[in-house]
Amino acid sequence: MKTIITIGRQFGSGGKEVGIRVAKEMNIPFYDKELLQEAAKESGLCEKVLESFDERPKSLLYSIATDSYPFPISGGAHNTLEQQAYLATFTTIRTIAQQGPCVIIGRCADYALAGNPDLLSIFICAPLEDRIARVAKRQDLTPEKAKALIQKTDRRRAAYYEYYASKDWGDVDSYDFCINSSFLGLSGTVEMIRALIEHKEHPVPSPTEVDPTQKG
Repeated sequence: MKTIITIGRQFGSGGKEVGIRVAKEMNIPFYDKELLQEAAKESGLCEKVLESFDERPKSLLYSIATDSYPFPISGGAHNTLEQQAYLATFTTIRTIAQQGPCVIIGRCADYALAGNPDLLSIFICAPLEDRIARVAKRQDLTPEKAKALIQKTDRRRAAYYEYYASKDWGDVDSYDFCINSSFLGLSGTVEMIRALIEHKEHPVPSPTEVDPTQKG
């Protein structure tokens, strides 16, 4: 197996749990908060600093006002702490991908690995009412508070992704596949991703790709 799976997700869609299950069933590494630990080791930045900027561009409005282009992927002493944190994460994602197949959650990983032939980028979504129910149960919140948390988290993730990746977060054109986890259930979503991996690893030719001179 060579496939590297990146998973973007709406808050409360079960995307992280799906990623954990896929990694476990495929016996490959899983990276969520673990990615920050690796980035801290490689960059020398404090893990707490990386956590404070994790999928949340603190100075987004200032950055947009002073830079009309997406953040360049280059180092330099002039970079803000926010940019250094992003660079450390970006570099770590590429380093991890070089080590072999894995599952990476969020953090513009699909953008960091753009052009990698082994990349399978997925976005997991679900209807808002289902996400409210899941978050309310998981965090013992009222539906109103769960909804507010979902909207706040999704806005933050969208701002981070759209600024650094310069693509639309959650848009079908930004990923290889978008999957509604409520339609299939979490177990069904895991099976769907496994099927996608199998197809990527062992593609089946379509009828138009079959040599017409071959019979049987």
